[in-house]
Amino acid sequence: MTDDAYLFLLDDETVRLGVPPAALGTPACMETPAVLAWLAAHDVTATSRALRLLPPEDTAAVPEGAERLPVPLSDEELTLLRHHNAPRSLVGIEEELLAYRDITDGREALLVRALAAGVPLVRIAELTGEDPAAVAAATG
Repeated sequence: MTDDAYLFLLDDETVRLGVPPAALGTPACMETPAVLAWLAAHDVTATSRALRLLPPEDTAAVPEGAERLPVPLSDEELTLLRHHNAPRSLVGIEEELLAYRDITDGREALLVRALAAGVPLVRIAELTGEDPAAVAAATG
């Protein structure tokens, strides 16, 4: 397994393999001289329907003989790639997990702000569903 994702070209655009780079927004790697030269060498644009990305753990699925280029992705880009590459049956639960991550980011700061605003610890526990001891521990 490699640490890089792979950018590759599909011969058959009807094959559902990988993710179009545009699905991630504009990955930083798409602006690098190496990728721009690779695209130019293969006479494709960054929005070509044949252009796909696969995460590092799935690069063995790149078809034999396909034009390919290893590309580094940021953690956020890799998370998005894995999400878009997941089987449709997992997409819903992955969206919930991403939402959970977004909600819990800054959890301790929110609990501290609530206490500082005068919300009693017991009420914070009721509203959040957190154990009162966990709220007390998180707010130090």
